[in-house]
Amino acid sequence: MRVVTLPAPDDFDAWRDAARGLAAEQVPPDDVVWQVGDTVTDLFAGTGDAPPPPAASPGFSVPRAFIDLARKVAMANDPERFALLYTLLSRLRREPRLIEDRADPLMRRLEVIAKNVGRDIHKMRAFLRFREVEDDEGSRYVAWFEPEHHIVRANAAFFVNRFASMRWSILTPEVSLHWDGKALTEGPGATKADAPDGDPTEEVWKTYYASIFNPARVKVGTMLREMPRKYWKNMPETELVSQLIAGAQARESGMIETARTSVGGNALAAWEALREEAMGCTRCPLYKDATQTVFGEGPIDAPLMFVGEQPGDQEDLAGHPFVGPAGQLFDRALAEAGVDRSRAYVTNAVKHFKYELRGKRRIHSKPGAGEIEACRWWIEQEQARVKPALTVALGATAARSLFGRVVTIGRERGKRIDLPSGGAAMITVHPSYLLRLPDEAARAEEYARFVEELRMAGGMV
Repeated sequence: MRVVTLPAPDDFDAWRDAARGLAAEQVPPDDVVWQVGDTVTDLFAGTGDAPPPPAASPGFSVPRAFIDLARKVAMANDPERFALLYTLLSRLRREPRLIEDRADPLMRRLEVIAKNVGRDIHKMRAFLRFREVEDDEGSRYVAWFEPEHHIVRANAAFFVNRFASMRWSILTPEVSLHWDGKALTEGPGATKADAPDGDPTEEVWKTYYASIFNPARVKVGTMLREMPRKYWKNMPETELVSQLIAGAQARESGMIETARTSVGGNALAAWEALREEAMGCTRCPLYKDATQTVFGEGPIDAPLMFVGEQPGDQEDLAGHPFVGPAGQLFDRALAEAGVDRSRAYVTNAVKHFKYELRGKRRIHSKPGAGEIEACRWWIEQEQARVKPALTVALGATAARSLFGRVVTIGRERGKRIDLPSGGAAMITVHPSYLLRLPDEAARAEEYARFVEELRMAGGMV
């Protein structure tokens, strides 16, 4: 049994030298115990007395991709990282193409570890905040950060290059970095109490952040994925987020109520402001390929609101909802049901056209759960302004948007249902469903049922 002791938890060079010697001697991975200082990092290796690690031996060729992967994995907090890397190295000498096999369990595990390390490196660069303190030499900037992995030394060059002209210290539980404008030094780990809790510049920044904060463009799910709450406590602006959102919602409710109790022009102005804001929506990636946002249309005091899935090709080009083939069928069905479309508010659950290119044609692609969720804010705001007596969900996507869950159309179709946000709703099929039915008799039957459900909706208001 060989015991290899590495001097630091992120010491890739020491691991490489030891691994090269072990591999040259063809020492099996199961016969090696890796540890950092007195801490054993291979939980499943055997124990026993062992000679010192082997001296470096002549090198041998490994793929560059392995070196890049190993450098990142060596910084992970996984206690088996060095054993896993040596296992991969041993296998690569027999299977040189293994590094390209993304289906191999060992490769998959190491790539996940490397990805998590890379994410932690990014988090440190994005979420570390310096605070100004005074010492005998003048201003110094101190930051506290709690990384998940051993990435502090690897990030040192980034901060030296970015903040080369100022004196700073980065404190973490494992190690501290100090830059005096000329040289970088390393110190022992610290605690949060060793870092300052605020400075005058921070108050200016918080005031600026509050002034530019736009709650209409906040994507809470995405924000939490990219900036988990554990980083909030060390960032001055994040302590404002909850109160800014709450304050914005209170102002929004007040504005809506004022619009309702004032002259009609105020309500229209509030809706127009909402529509204008939606034109710049970037809450999900669909805006990148769509021609424009397609917002709802109709009277802002409409008793009926119809919610479809998303704009199609013609709607995307025209900028109006339900003007394509499905919209034309919808208009005919409304007329037969005795429902005046000019007295209804018509919109979509998703405001941008999602499609796949087939040659020069743009073929409709069903919105995903994330895209539906990203657009729910707009639907809720439209409902808050219009306050329809009944909202009709046209299809599964619209139903999911209104109820916040997957809805089975066949089971709930044609029923009056209370909405979670208040008000009543009814669910029916989307007109495009009727266009897709291949059998003419089935299409006629379903169309008649659709007309009857629209007639029922008209009778509920």
